[in-house]
Amino acid sequence: MRKILILMAMVVLTGIVANAENKQIASPDGKLIVTVSDADSKPSYSISYENVPFLKSSPLGVVANTGDFSSGMLMEKEVKTGSIDETYQLASAKQSLIHYVANEAVFSFSQQGKVIYDVIFRVSNNDVAFKYKMYPQGETLSCVIEKEATGFAFPDGTTTFLCPQSKPMVGFARTTPSYETPYTVDDTIGKNGWGEGYTFPCLFRNGDNGWILVSETGVNGRYCASRLLGHEGGVYTIGFPQAGEANGNGTVSPGIPLPGETPWRTITVGKTLAPIVETTVPFDVVEPLYSASENYVYGKGSWSWIIGMDVSTNYNEQIHYIDFSAAMGYQSVLVDAWWDKQIGRDKIEELAKYGKEKGVALYLWYNSNGYWNDAMQTPKGMMDNAIVRRKEMKWMQSIGIRGIKVDFFGSDKQTMMQLYEDILADANDYGLLVIFHGCTLPRGWERMYPNYAASEAVLASENLHFSQGSCDNEAFNACLHPFIRNTVGSMDFGGSALNKYYNADNAPRGSRRVTSDVFALATAVLFQSPVQHFALAPNNLTDAPSWAIDFMKQVPTTWDEVRFIDGYPGRYVILARRHGDKWYVAGVNAQKETLELTVSLPMFSGGDELQLYSDDKALQGSVKPIKLGKKKELQLSIPSNGGILIMR
Repeated sequence: MRKILILMAMVVLTGIVANAENKQIASPDGKLIVTVSDADSKPSYSISYENVPFLKSSPLGVVANTGDFSSGMLMEKEVKTGSIDETYQLASAKQSLIHYVANEAVFSFSQQGKVIYDVIFRVSNNDVAFKYKMYPQGETLSCVIEKEATGFAFPDGTTTFLCPQSKPMVGFARTTPSYETPYTVDDTIGKNGWGEGYTFPCLFRNGDNGWILVSETGVNGRYCASRLLGHEGGVYTIGFPQAGEANGNGTVSPGIPLPGETPWRTITVGKTLAPIVETTVPFDVVEPLYSASENYVYGKGSWSWIIGMDVSTNYNEQIHYIDFSAAMGYQSVLVDAWWDKQIGRDKIEELAKYGKEKGVALYLWYNSNGYWNDAMQTPKGMMDNAIVRRKEMKWMQSIGIRGIKVDFFGSDKQTMMQLYEDILADANDYGLLVIFHGCTLPRGWERMYPNYAASEAVLASENLHFSQGSCDNEAFNACLHPFIRNTVGSMDFGGSALNKYYNADNAPRGSRRVTSDVFALATAVLFQSPVQHFALAPNNLTDAPSWAIDFMKQVPTTWDEVRFIDGYPGRYVILARRHGDKWYVAGVNAQKETLELTVSLPMFSGGDELQLYSDDKALQGSVKPIKLGKKKELQLSIPSNGGILIMR
């Protein structure tokens, strides 16, 4: 159900307050206030929560090939206001049934007597979203946005939790940027990463006053994706892609028709981290771009490559993994790179048929590559060509393939955003789910594209295989993602390994997992994605604890609700997810010391019999029944690199 009421007024009832110099829009509960101004003829805005500044006066405006509209601007007196009350369903996100209530205000800015653009703000109780709507100027019906003045000015003393943007065309096969750089936490404002800014989403701590998450949503083929550029004084501005991305092909400046709109920029604020973890704003302000061609099936799967690497992509091993998925009650197997060379299409058809008999569908890996990097993995030269792509997808549909994993994009330019959209739209025509790797951050795509499943856009499980350093930092990173990357979109991490070593023999060589088995189970809950191909191996049926395998058999991948319980980015995290009427409370600890704390569990009832998965000091896990007291509180002890799980 959707109700939007637009009123031509400036009234307190819809959250608008006017004075001689600026105008304000408030959240439905009145606590979150956005102030918009044209002081000194420069558009700007600021944000406060419960009368505490969270963003100082921050710039608005754009510079286009039709003029500089970041200064010399006048805010029109008339403000269109309205209220939004919408309920929608979204099975692939962190919450399945979402009720979005917000106030909306449209601030028009003119130059030399002509309205150039509107800045549309939507303000819910903890979220601000805004975008520009550009208007034609005479006979000019298109423009190129050369630069956005859009910025975010943080109060003094703000600290940052940010992921630096990499330079283009570096790293493996010149495939960057791919949103796979390490975070810096508890850092000071005023820096600019490695010189290229930061990837969204970006988390900031406003001292003891609370937290701010900045991101964007609604990016499709009609604009580029953006980054955040840091400047001295704590001001961060929107940055367009780097010229060198995609081998230098494609413009960094998005072109739009007139009238035309930019994506939404989003700001989530909270006195605690709960509004950050629980926000649905990436989906609230966007709309589906097409209808689902079928009722898509999500669920769990296995994946040989993460343990066995390229050589595991062979017919016999994939039969082994299909049998393993069937034994686990999983719905799929992901067949990774080189399948066209090492298995062949005829044998893939046989695998698909065999899997169908076992109730296990296949996902197939593809290289996105056309001209933009040097990734050699095949099949390639298909996803970048509409004619070839649709023919390939028709074949996949005919043999019952469930979805595709497309890799190695390495650019945020508008042309690459169009490729993402084209792949998704074509895949929907043939009933295929889509997972992206080596890719950009999803920006509202769960709602915009009904067959979108997940994106990597993070230092994911492959790094655990490649590097002992990544294994040593596994807990630290796991205590970041629920607060940053995974807050805004589904994250295809491919983790929850139960092997002690990342090799097919589980022998003492190569990368060694330093986290506990309970930790591995906990991340299956902490990391949200409707399709999960876990880093489990067939040998785990006999060499992993039976309680761990039993949990991995029954843990869901779709969720109806999420609640933040406790945590601090990079140190520890405890949150709860609900599937149907069953709650899963999960936590992990990255600190050197054992974490001792008392948590409140209001999702349970006093006297409930619960199952507690926990670790001893040697990281040996066990499961035991416990009874929750009347206060619904529980004393927890989580050792370093360990985890907990609580279920009823």
